[in-house]
Amino acid sequence: MKAGISQSTQLRQEIKINPRLYQAMDLLYMPLLDLQQHLKQELLNNPFLEMVEPEEEDEEDPTTDAESAADQQEKQANDEIDWEEILLNGFDAGGRPEEHEEKEYFEPVTVDTRDLADHLRDQVTLLDLSPRQVALAEEFIGNINEDGYLACSLDEIRQGINDLITKHAETAGRDTGDLPLYTAAEVEEMLGIIQSLDPPGVGARDLRECLLLQLREAGLEQSVPYRLVRDCFDELINHRWSEISKRFGISPADVQKAADEIAKLDPKPGLIYSESGDSYIIPDLVVEKIDGKYHIFLNDANLPRLKLSRAYQEIARDKKKFDGENKEFISNKLNSANWMIQAIEQRRQTMLKVMNFIVDRQRDFFEKGVQYLKPLTLREVAEVINMHESTVSRVTNEKFVQTPRGVLPLKFFFSSGLSTTGGEDVSARGIKAQIEKLVAEEDPRHPLTDQAIVNILKDSGVQIARRTVAKYRDQLGVLSARMRKRV
Repeated sequence: MKAGISQSTQLRQEIKINPRLYQAMDLLYMPLLDLQQHLKQELLNNPFLEMVEPEEEDEEDPTTDAESAADQQEKQANDEIDWEEILLNGFDAGGRPEEHEEKEYFEPVTVDTRDLADHLRDQVTLLDLSPRQVALAEEFIGNINEDGYLACSLDEIRQGINDLITKHAETAGRDTGDLPLYTAAEVEEMLGIIQSLDPPGVGARDLRECLLLQLREAGLEQSVPYRLVRDCFDELINHRWSEISKRFGISPADVQKAADEIAKLDPKPGLIYSESGDSYIIPDLVVEKIDGKYHIFLNDANLPRLKLSRAYQEIARDKKKFDGENKEFISNKLNSANWMIQAIEQRRQTMLKVMNFIVDRQRDFFEKGVQYLKPLTLREVAEVINMHESTVSRVTNEKFVQTPRGVLPLKFFFSSGLSTTGGEDVSARGIKAQIEKLVAEEDPRHPLTDQAIVNILKDSGVQIARRTVAKYRDQLGVLSARMRKRV
C-alpha cells in the first residue's frame, strides 16, 4: 500500500435538524413563566419585534380634548425617534442620541434568609460560655444537617477541632500547650448544651434519641411513651403491641395510645428552619364548565404579544441603503422575528389541540372524579392530532391546567390501564384512588389485606393481581394490614 492523498465521491443519507427546529421544540417545552422571560429577552435582542400594547379601556378625561391638534402634532414631531439613524448606527435602543440619559442600574439582591444554623448561633450567644466553648459549639453547629441531626460522631468532632488547633499552633510557631486540645468530656458536655437548644430534638444522633429529647423537653421522662422509646424502640416501630404489652404489664390499648402520642412528635425538627423554596404554579391552561360544556382557554394574558415593528419594516423595504453585513443582519433579524411569531402561535394551537382531546377523553373524570380516569398514552393523543409522540410529550411536560377539580399537571391524565370483566379499561391512577378509598373506609380493628382488596376490586369488575395491589399501596404510602391494625 502507498501512502498518499486521494479523492472519492459517495452518496449517503443523513438527517440535519434546522437550528430553528431546536428552538421550536424548546418553546413547546417551556412552562409559562420560562416562556414569558424568553419572549422578553427576544424583544430586547430583535429590533424587528415589538410588543402589542393593550388598548386603553379607561375613558379619557374631557379636559384633555382642549389640546389642539397642532400642539399634538408638534409634540409628536419633537418626540419622534429617528429609526433610520438608529438602524444604520448599530441599533442603539432608546430616544434620540443627543438626549440619551444614563440611568443607574441596581443589581437585584436576594432577601437574606435565616436557617437552622443561624437560629442555633443566636441561642449560643445568649449562653454564658467561654470562648473555648463557643468555638466547640460552632463545630457542633457546622455538623448539624438540615433535618436537625448531628451528622458525625463525637470522636470525629473532637478530632476535627483538635486538628484545627494543631494546624493553627504550627502556623503561629507555638506549642500546642498554649492551646490545649479538647477532651472527650468537654465534647460530651457540649453535646448536652446543643441538645438543650430549640427546636427540641436538635443535635440528636438518631431517631430514637431525637424522640427522647422531645419527650424530655415536654417533661414526660416518667411516662409510658418515654419508656417505650427508651426500652423497646424496635418493637415499637414494628407495631408489636402484644410483645410490648406483656413486657410492661399494660394493656395493648394503652400501648397503642402511647404510640399515638409518640407519633405526634417531629422526626425531623430542623426542617421548620430550613430554606424552603417557594414553588408557585401558574397554570398554562384553564378548563371551565359553562352551560354544561367544557371550554379550554390559554392562560397567557401576561405573555407578551409580539408583532413586527412597522418602523423597522419600512426601513428594511428600502434595500438600496444597506449592503454587506448590514443587509445580512437585517434579513436575519426580520426572518427570525417572523418565525418567532409563527412559532408562538403554533405552540398555542398545539396546546389547545392536546387539551381538547384530553377533556373529551376524560370527561367522566371531570364529572365524577379520579376513579373514573381512563387510561391514556402519549401515542393515542399524537395519532389523533396528527403530531409526533415526542411533540405531545414536550407539550405536556411541566405544564399545568386549572380545572374544576383543581390545578393538575398535564401528565396526571396519562397512565396505563387495566382490563375489566366488562371489556372496558380503567386507569391505574383510578385503581390507586379506589385502593386509597377502601383503606380510608376500612375497620381499623380488621384492616383489609392485599388479597381482600383484590377480591373487592374483582367484584367491581377489575382484574388485578395481589402483587400489583401491594405495589400500588406502597406507592400511596399505605402500610400493610398488620401495621394498620388497631386494638
